[in-house]
This record gives sequence, C-alpha cells and structure tokens, in this order.
Amino acid sequence: MPTLILVRHGRSTANTAGLLAGWTPGVALDELGREQAAALPGRLAGVPVAATVRSPLQRCGETLAPFAAARPDVPAHTDERIGECDYGDWSGRKLSELNGEPLMTTVQQHPSAAAFPGGESMRNMQTRAVEAVRDWDARVAAEHGPDAAVLMCSHGDIIKAIVADALGMHLDLFQRIAVGPCSVTVIRYTPHRPFLLRLGDTGELASLAPPPAPTAADAEGTDGGAGSGDGAAGGTADGVAAVGGGS
Repeated sequence: MPTLILVRHGRSTANTAGLLAGWTPGVALDELGREQAAALPGRLAGVPVAATVRSPLQRCGETLAPFAAARPDVPAHTDERIGECDYGDWSGRKLSELNGEPLMTTVQQHPSAAAFPGGESMRNMQTRAVEAVRDWDARVAAEHGPDAAVLMCSHGDIIKAIVADALGMHLDLFQRIAVGPCSVTVIRYTPHRPFLLRLGDTGELASLAPPPAPTAADAEGTDGGAGSGDGAAGGTADGVAAVGGGS
C-alpha cells in the first residue's frame, strides 16, 4: 500500500491570464509558480519517494524540476494519462468567454454528460487518470514495498476526478472539490478501500514519512504496543494504518 502524492502544477501564466490552457503548448509557470515549485523539495524532505510521474505538459515539468534537482536518484517518468483534460476547441480561450457557452453549465452541473468539441469527454478524462494512478500504485508496491511513495504532478481537473473516485463520489459531484496550484493531495489505496489523507494541502508534508522501525528497547518500554498511540496520521476504523501511524 504505497502512498500516492498528487501535486497540482504551480501557478501558471494561463492561470493568471484567465485562460483554459488544456494542452496548449508553451504554458509556463509564472513567478509565484516558480516559487511554489522551489519550495516543494523542502516540503517533501524525509518522504520516501520511490518515483515521480508527471503530465507531459511544460508546467508540470517545471513544477517537478526543483525536486528532480534535489533528489536526482529518484527515477522520473512521464505519463500522458495524467495529462490535462483535452478541451479541444475550448483550449486557449478565456474563461470569461466560455462562461457564456451553454456547455459550461453542463461542465459545472452535470460533468459526466460533458464532452468538449474537438476534445474528450470528462468521463474519459476520469477513466484514464484513475487507471494511471492505480497502475503506478501497483508498480511501486511491487518494486519498492508498502512504505514507498509515488509523486505525481498533474492538473486540477485530473486530481479532482481522481479524488472523487477515491471517495466513491459520482463524477457529477467532483466540482465541489478544490485543489489550488502546487497543493498536495494524498491518497492511500488499500485492499479494502482508498483513504484520502490530504486534500489541497499547502503546508508541511514531513509527517507522511513512515515512522522508524521500533527497536527491542522500545518494545520493552511500552505498554500499548505498536499502533496504540495517536500518531501524526493515526489509524483507520478497520485497522488499516494510514501513513505514518497505526499498526
């Protein structure tokens, strides 16, 4: 049961310009976005990241660049399945203009019925993204064990769709979820159910690191045994440990 760490790319020039970027090439991080990306390695210090996976779009590459420089030993991968939704003919247009389109009401109120002209449906977007994170979760588990983490850099709608799936929410409710630029969302999949550990977090992440293995001296000096305390992340109702706590 590795830990899936989803980071949305830092603030981009399209964000500040009010554009629906989609797969438009050349969309970079703005000054604040670069500052957000530079802070990411420090936020993840101590977290055992076994691999990084990113959307192929430029803004995601720029977001993970400081982490890659700080942790050059971590294998880096690209996966188109976590690339931005293909907004087709809407790509690159101003959101203020798109708000007048009848389809925008469907996108906001009934996204499972929304398909972008010349692009893809939101149902397809969710299906491919969830398939990708499940695949990478299984791969990291097989190669690195249950205490490893995979860091994935993607986009707002993609992350919201993945969260909705993890929570058992219908896609029509995913617009209730908010994830800001360079925020971190953490999911842990288990044989029983997924657990959402962080959502849109912009603070510290060090507590995601697993605790050190107890020594013989630790065992002799405690009464409750492993998992009896209220660790940083705590346990779960059915006894499946969340990251950093539980038995």
